[in-house]
Amino acid sequence: MKKYLLISLFFAFLFSCENNELSIDADNLLIGVWIEPTYNGEITTFKRGKALLKESTGVSFSLNGNFTERTSGWCGTPPLSFFNIEGTFNLREGLITISTNSYPSKYAWRIVSLSEKELVVKRELTEQEIDHHALMELFNDLSELAYSSTCSNSNTWQFTAFGAKACGGPQGYLPYSNQIDTNAFLKKVEVYSQSEKEYNLKWGVSSDCAVVSPPKSIECQNGYPILKY
Repeated sequence: MKKYLLISLFFAFLFSCENNELSIDADNLLIGVWIEPTYNGEITTFKRGKALLKESTGVSFSLNGNFTERTSGWCGTPPLSFFNIEGTFNLREGLITISTNSYPSKYAWRIVSLSEKELVVKRELTEQEIDHHALMELFNDLSELAYSSTCSNSNTWQFTAFGAKACGGPQGYLPYSNQIDTNAFLKKVEVYSQSEKEYNLKWGVSSDCAVVSPPKSIECQNGYPILKY
């Protein structure tokens, strides 16, 4: 009886070890689950795992080309809520190109090193991301000029619509002081709005179709212009 018990325990241990083994595709080491990322500038290092963790960041690459990212989004404020972003990927000459329905819809990782236990990648900007960064630089210049003056008298302030929603209409409104070069400012608004419209068309960006109503007035609070709706 004792002999049969020992044999049963042996096989139970054997099958248990087999179930705990990581699934590795020798023909394509990228295929599988990658968890516990560590970050060093543009470099991200993943460890191979058995499954995406419920409360942690990770990614998985399937043999059929499907991609899953487990993330808490851009906001890092606790409590974190993790969810999956689904997409597809393509691997070619060490470059992983990823497509999802979430921004950025397309991005790429350059493989720095890849082994059975570790994946090291470097973020490589796609053309869409380069265009988006250029658009954000235009907006930052616009915003800095809009808020460059101290607000002490609301009668010397105005507002203007800016940007272009993919569905039509402006993104919102910006205040600006009569003390700045208003012609130069409004020209920057026009350039930014046209650039965003071209970006939306080029990349097929979608948006809600809600109409953004103009503010009713501007109030000065602690030297800062506040749009009142």
